[in-house]
Amino acid sequence: MRAARLTAILALAALAAGASALSAGETKPRLKTIAAKSPYLPVQVLPDPDRRRVDIVIGSELFTSYRYPTNLKKPVLYPLAMADGTVITRNFPPRAGERADHPHHVGLWFNYGNVDGIDFWNNSDAIKPEDRPHMGTIEHRKVVSAKSGSDSGELEVETEWLGPDGKPMLNEHTRFVFRGTADSRSVDRITTLIALDKRVTFPDNKEGVLGMRVARSLELPSKKDETFTDSTGRAITVAAMDNSVVTGNYLTSEGKTGDDAWGTRGRWCVLTGKVNQEPVSIAILDHPQNPGYPTYWHARGYGLFAANPLGQSALSDGKETLNFALDPHQSVTFRHRILILSKTATAGDVEKAWMEFTTARQSTSPKTVKAAKK
Repeated sequence: MRAARLTAILALAALAAGASALSAGETKPRLKTIAAKSPYLPVQVLPDPDRRRVDIVIGSELFTSYRYPTNLKKPVLYPLAMADGTVITRNFPPRAGERADHPHHVGLWFNYGNVDGIDFWNNSDAIKPEDRPHMGTIEHRKVVSAKSGSDSGELEVETEWLGPDGKPMLNEHTRFVFRGTADSRSVDRITTLIALDKRVTFPDNKEGVLGMRVARSLELPSKKDETFTDSTGRAITVAAMDNSVVTGNYLTSEGKTGDDAWGTRGRWCVLTGKVNQEPVSIAILDHPQNPGYPTYWHARGYGLFAANPLGQSALSDGKETLNFALDPHQSVTFRHRILILSKTATAGDVEKAWMEFTTARQSTSPKTVKAAKK
């Protein structure tokens, strides 16, 4: 049963480079033998450059894959799974019974809706030709390091944020740390953005920064059609759907729940619900060293779960303003942890996890510091 589940997940999760759909019949990722240390399971970080991906296997289950296919406008972690292998993210492309809105929402990603007037958040192959001159793309450049381990795994990558003319606007260096136990999974994403030879501005914008799109059953119940407008005025309608399988609910560190979490600050936010009748909690943990801490939550009932520390004016109805910027060759680092628990987490559970995250030693790669000084 366990092997069958792994095979099924790999088939559903396969996003071939340049393809527009998932491919079935993918082969099982190659596995190595690593001695485990309790309570953490061994983590295997398996680069596969021919398929433009790096598979992350925890224990014997595929947890996620870092993917950089040619038909996405940024690298993503996709899919994300619970400890038993149950997938908690929306399929790409969406399947029958799932919402098909916001085609740029794939797995877990990091970008922003306004960088010097360029929109990185909303870009996808579905963008109309007249809108493409305003869209940016994040391109994977190289895997710097891929390390498997007995209790964690690490992946370091470098990317470039490109304007519509193909010229670099920012360099990015990201380090992922993957961990798992018998009933949990986690990702630490430590992302450093580095300005090049000119000042780079990030005007307040609601579209950002660390986002994920969850499975249909983790959405909040929808009672009516809703229309959302992005930062350029494009309207997207999200239709009301059957709520019989919908179980999601948000809770922030400040006690905000459900749809009331959107546009509020908090040091963490957790989404609880069930997938295939299995209880699950997904928490995004902010870090006190991040710009704009505590972050605003761009958490929508239709399945978008995002932390946006940079969109203060847009998310506070003009009460606060940040308008973040980087001077030439300056860098900034964002630290987040995504925690997936195979239970319905309490506020106390998430607060304890946040304390562990924020008191742990954090570092950036020496290569990042060097790049920032060029």
